[in-house]
Amino acid sequence: MRKLIVFLLFFISSISFAQIVKGKVVDQNNQPLPGANIYFDGTTIATIADGNGNFTLMYGAKLNSILAVSFIGYQTVFIKSFDTNQVMTIVLKEAVSNLKEVIIKKDRFTRKQKLQLFREQFLGTTSTGKKAIIENEEDIYFDYDEKKFTLKAYSDKPLIINTALLGYKINYELVNFEVTFNKLSCNSSDVIRSYYAGLNRFEEVNNNAKILKQREKCYKGSQLHFFRNLVDHIWNKENFLLFKGSYQDNPEDYFIITDLGDSKKVQVAKQNKELSLSKSVAEFNLLFNKKQQSKIIFETETFYVDKYGNNSNIENIIFSGYMATQKVGDMLPMNYGIK
Repeated sequence: MRKLIVFLLFFISSISFAQIVKGKVVDQNNQPLPGANIYFDGTTIATIADGNGNFTLMYGAKLNSILAVSFIGYQTVFIKSFDTNQVMTIVLKEAVSNLKEVIIKKDRFTRKQKLQLFREQFLGTTSTGKKAIIENEEDIYFDYDEKKFTLKAYSDKPLIINTALLGYKINYELVNFEVTFNKLSCNSSDVIRSYYAGLNRFEEVNNNAKILKQREKCYKGSQLHFFRNLVDHIWNKENFLLFKGSYQDNPEDYFIITDLGDSKKVQVAKQNKELSLSKSVAEFNLLFNKKQQSKIIFETETFYVDKYGNNSNIENIIFSGYMATQKVGDMLPMNYGIK
């Protein structure tokens, strides 16, 4: 009886901390869209609308993540804020544009060259990234600006990415992909800037012991690992060490962490000296487990990290070195390792 009471108390406590979002997905004629996907960006937290377009999505805590609603043939809706006490009605509009008809310019580089460059800069060149496969590469279109030495990639449809070594299938809505070269080239060795952005949904397809081990290997020393450790004040030789230039320094002198309950506020102390980038607030070198070196540049004085390690201002925080080599092929869902 005592064990039963403890279990019931735990169950009731778990429910009280759960967040629930409810809604209905319809088209512009108010007709339900059964089978629509509803998910939090970058996580495995997802559900599908029922035969009447209704859905209920439960998650463990407040997220800094965008709620996305998608359906084939319709424009994806992105919701940044919502009231969990209200049932939402989400209207999807039919997709009318077709990038394949828009991008018709010819240039000197072949599609094969552009695809190779895209794989390297999007999936990555680590052992895990090289094994990742985009199942619908035919949906990717390119535009090369020879005057600006810039390659852009687009897609009308979500990219379906199979990261076989990590046991995930990723549905990736490509919002932006742009690579700039130091000369007229399509080789990664000539890249001076690479940027991509999008929303993604993870589906677990395999979780055997070998895959679980590979996931943990990708997690250790990653950006996700870093932000979780930062807000939890975890700094040591087996994890991360912080350096100013070549000298190890005390992280507590540069980061003020405030617990807000659902998330933690991080304030970065502005460095007085002139920095290499004009927008920079501060920059540091990082060493993980005494071997993996990275550099981090903050272009914001304040950002927020939720319990999953999701950062509210990731576009204002720049990594180079080891962390920058991990791209979509090494990516884990934001709720990885969180119960």
